[in-house]
Amino acid sequence: MIKTQKISKTFRIGKKGQTELQAVQNLTLEVDKGEVFGFLGPNGAGKTTTVRMLTALIRPSTGQAQIAGYELGKQDTEIRRNVGILTESPGMYERLSAEKNLTIFANLYDVPDVAQAVNKYLSMLGLWERRYDAVGSFSKGMRQKLAVARALIHEPQILFLDEPTTGLDPEAAKTVRNFIEELKTQGRTIFMTTHNLDEAERLCDRVGIFRQQLLTLDTPANLRKQLFGRKVVFHLREVNPIWVEEVSKLDGISHVEIVENKLVVSMQDPEQSNPIIIQYLVGVGAQILFVGELRHSLEQIYLEMVKTSQGGSL
Repeated sequence: MIKTQKISKTFRIGKKGQTELQAVQNLTLEVDKGEVFGFLGPNGAGKTTTVRMLTALIRPSTGQAQIAGYELGKQDTEIRRNVGILTESPGMYERLSAEKNLTIFANLYDVPDVAQAVNKYLSMLGLWERRYDAVGSFSKGMRQKLAVARALIHEPQILFLDEPTTGLDPEAAKTVRNFIEELKTQGRTIFMTTHNLDEAERLCDRVGIFRQQLLTLDTPANLRKQLFGRKVVFHLREVNPIWVEEVSKLDGISHVEIVENKLVVSMQDPEQSNPIIIQYLVGVGAQILFVGELRHSLEQIYLEMVKTSQGGSL
């Protein structure tokens, strides 16, 4: 659905445009149909610039891209018809009602049954009771939900969400996240920029960590494994230091340490190694209270990648 090949964007800034600012550098990625892809990076990383390029709002300086089967730069009108976009600060006609706002955009997209489409999304996003109210009277959360409806009104193949929950109160943010999860079950292709790492971990099939250029791309689970390996914590009644040496000798174990009354074991494949370790510990008389895997958060992965890209400093 989305395929880019070394797209870059350089802006000329300053009074005479003599200074170059490279916002995006050689971005190559593919996003499959039905995938929720998270594009993670700090403010100023080039995430919004990337979305503007992929939705044919601005042209890349170099590189090529295909969006929903259409070539960027040559079939931009078709691209715009087949994507929906939620910007970080969506503008609305504040004096008009929610229903009228959606009707205008449904007509612009030549939606076959405008009334049905408008009613569908007003209901889905919990705005039906306020459909005749002026948008200027809406809270920020309600405006964001209306903006999501506007992005979906023409049933686009690909939905671009640029920081969809930024600045929302917890209840409104939860509503938007729940709706994204519902879209995910419908097989929608979603490209979501965010620096909310908990949100990305909950919603995204894969994530790309980005800072002007793509630093890494994979599932959150694979990124944890690549950067930190996998650690399993064996909570014991008490620990005998001799067990550290013996467990270290087992196949697939890279490191063992004692932390209080816990045996922390780094390994490649817990599903294979855990039963062997448990069998050994029971055999030597250890009292196992419980066993759990130590999970590194997406935040830790993100900070590690950005730190590495900057030569050890943020």
